[in-house]
Amino acid sequence: MFLLLILSSKTKNMNYEKDISIDENALDIEWLEQPSLVFKYSQWSAKCKLEVDRASEKLNIIKAELDQKVREDPEKYGVSKVTENAISNAIISHSKYQDAKADYLDKKYEAEMAQAAVWALNDKKAALENLVRLNGQNYFAGPSVPRDLSKEWIKKAEQRKVNSSIRITTKLSERKEADEDENVIEEKPVRRKFTKK
Repeated sequence: MFLLLILSSKTKNMNYEKDISIDENALDIEWLEQPSLVFKYSQWSAKCKLEVDRASEKLNIIKAELDQKVREDPEKYGVSKVTENAISNAIISHSKYQDAKADYLDKKYEAEMAQAAVWALNDKKAALENLVRLNGQNYFAGPSVPRDLSKEWIKKAEQRKVNSSIRITTKLSERKEADEDENVIEEKPVRRKFTKK
């Protein structure tokens, strides 16, 4: 499984790995749970996206506040010459900005993982549909005698060889017949002249 179990203290009730797995012996239960799981994770994904937007806004506000403070008192922030590049560097190196940026990145990661869970549940739906089809075709019933796939594979390979040699033989026979037809010289009927005596 490719999703993490717990992303933060907020996600303790989200068990991604368990929720996207399928118990093929309880397809009816899996189908009954599927809609509520999709809703649960879609709702969680939307909430995570909202948190990302809020963290982004907070980051922009901190950036604007620091920009203003650096312009008002550049020496306090270690800026000797006030240029856009120097101000930008002072802002991104400030601990308040770095904390807000780390919070934003954490929330963005959490939102992407929640979205991945929604996509995985959509894949689970498709898998459930296919498993139900297979179950309806008695795919899981199994034969009474276990199959020996290696023997079947060898038998199939031998059959392919026989079929290809038949085709080659047939083509050679056709070619030989065609050659014989070309070599046959049609005898023209001999016309006899009848003369009167």
